[in-house]
Amino acid sequence: MEYINQIVSNRILISGLIGWASAQLLKTIIFLIVNKRLQLERLFGDGGMPSGHSATVSAVAISTGLESGFASPIFALATILAIIVMHDAMGVRFETGKQAKVLNEMTELIEKLSGTELSNEDKLKEFVGHTPLQVLMGCVLGLFCGVILHL
Repeated sequence: MEYINQIVSNRILISGLIGWASAQLLKTIIFLIVNKRLQLERLFGDGGMPSGHSATVSAVAISTGLESGFASPIFALATILAIIVMHDAMGVRFETGKQAKVLNEMTELIEKLSGTELSNEDKLKEFVGHTPLQVLMGCVLGLFCGVILHL
C-alpha cells in the first residue's frame, strides 16, 4: 500500500498529469469556441491548441528541477526529453497530419467518382501534430502548472 501513497504524493507525476488535463480541457473549450460545436474527442485526442504533449513534458521538466534541483542529472534528462517531444510534435507529427488531410481529400474524391463510401474508421486522423504556437502555448501552460503545484 505504501507504493500507492508514493504515487499519489509524487509531485512530478501529478504536475505532468495536471499539465496534460489542463491542456486537453482548454483544447476542447477552444475548439468549441472556434468551431461552434462540442467535440468530446478533443478531450483525449492529439493536435490542437494548446499542445497536451508540450504541457505534460514541460510540467514534468520544471517540477523535476524544482524537486531535484536544476543542476541534477534527472532535470537534464527531463529537459532533453521535453525538447525532443516538443520538436517531434511540431515536426514529424505535424507533417503527418498535413499528409492525412491530403489523403482524406483524395479519398473523398475517389468516393464521389466511384459511388462508394469509406467508414469513419477507415479515414486517417488529421489532428496528430502541432504548430509552433500550439507547442509554445502548451509549454507555457506546463511551466505554469508545474510552478503552481510546487508553491
